[in-house]
Amino acid sequence: MKPSPLRRLLTQRGAAKPEQAQARALIAAIDAGGIPLHPAKVNQIARELGLEVSRDAPVEATIARIRALLSRSDRA
Repeated sequence: MKPSPLRRLLTQRGAAKPEQAQARALIAAIDAGGIPLHPAKVNQIARELGLEVSRDAPVEATIARIRALLSRSDRA
């Protein structure tokens, strides 16, 4: 049976965007004691979230900006 349009909208609303899921996985790995080995990957995740990141930006600063963005989206 095909789901109703309302059911589809409700499931879409609850689903996290792939970019946010990737960012949350990065933060979870860092919190578990991991160290990001590829700063370019951290910058890519930040850019996919809509942040402007310089290639010269420290990885720690970029991670802090990702954390701030994710915490704002949690409150919304």
